[in-house]
Amino acid sequence: MKRNGTELILVTKSYAKDSTLLSWWCILSTSFLFLAAMSGALFLTNPWLRVLCSVMQGLLTLRLFVIYHDQQHHAILPKSRLAEGLMRVFGIYTLSASSIWRSSHNHHHNHNSKLRGSHIGSYPIMTKTQFAKSSPGARFQYLFIRHPATILFGYLFMFIFGMCINPLMNNFRKHWDCLISLLAHIGLGIFLWVRFDWQTMVLVQTIPHLVASAIGSYLFYAQHNFPGVTFAESGGWTYEKAALESSSFLKTGPIMQWFSANIGFHHVHHLNSKIPFYRLPEVVREVPELQNPKTTSLSPMEIIRCLRLKVWDSDLQKMVPLSKG
Repeated sequence: MKRNGTELILVTKSYAKDSTLLSWWCILSTSFLFLAAMSGALFLTNPWLRVLCSVMQGLLTLRLFVIYHDQQHHAILPKSRLAEGLMRVFGIYTLSASSIWRSSHNHHHNHNSKLRGSHIGSYPIMTKTQFAKSSPGARFQYLFIRHPATILFGYLFMFIFGMCINPLMNNFRKHWDCLISLLAHIGLGIFLWVRFDWQTMVLVQTIPHLVASAIGSYLFYAQHNFPGVTFAESGGWTYEKAALESSSFLKTGPIMQWFSANIGFHHVHHLNSKIPFYRLPEVVREVPELQNPKTTSLSPMEIIRCLRLKVWDSDLQKMVPLSKG
C-alpha cells in the first residue's frame, strides 16, 4: 500500500542520523581539496593550470556550501561546537553569514510553494493576475530577480547584495555578521591584489565565487521552478505536499552529483531536512514512494525550459512563460 506524505516523513526519520566520522571526513577531505585548488590558483606558474585550479576551487566551494547548508540544518554534527565554528567562518567566506542564511532558509523550508510568503529565501512568485495588475516598477523588479543574467551573476546579486547588503539595511543588529562577511571579502580582495596582482585576485577570489554562485543560484532556482511544479494558497498547503510536488529531483552525472553534494535529491531534503546529504541516495533506493519524483536536469534544453517559466497561471495550475501570462 502506497504511503502518504505524513507517513513518508515518519519513514525518513530513521535516516535522519549522521555518522560523526563520515561527516568529518566529508568536511576535512573537501576542505583539503579546496585548499589545494586555491594553492594551485595562487602559486602555479602555468596560466592554464591556474585557471583550471580556479574553476576547481569554485566547484569545491559549491560542495562545501552544501555541507555548510546541511550543518546549518543540524543534519550533520548537530552537537559539535567545532563544526559550528568552522561552518560559521565558511559562511562568512561565502558571503552567506549564518544569521541571514538560517533565518531565510528556514523560512523557505516552512513556506516552500506558497503563493504568499515564499519569496523570503527563494525566488518570488507572481500569479498571472498579480503580474497584470502590478506597476511597471514591480514588474521590472520581479523579472530582474528571475532573469537568467541575475542568476548567472548570483555572486553580485544573490550573495553580495541579497545575502549581505540587503540584510544589513533591513536589520543591522540581527545581521551584523553580514557586515563581517562583506568586509572580510573586500579585505581578502585587497590583500590578493596588493600582495600579488589583480590577476591573482581574479583567479583566487572572483572566478571561484562566480562559478560557485552561478551554479548554486541556478540549482536553487531549478529545484523550485521547473515544468510540473505546483504552488498553492495557504489553505491548500501542506509541508509534505510542498516537498513532493514543488521540489524537484535534479538529475546530474556522478561527478556533478559529488560536487553538489547530492542537493539534486531536493524532494527528499525538503521532506526531511535532518537527513545528511550523503544518505539522500540511500533513502531514494529504499523508499519506493520517493523513486518517481518530478525531475529536471542540467541539459541545455531543460535549463531553457526552466528559465522560461515566469508566472503562475491559476486557471491552468502551472507555471507559464510570460508570453502566455
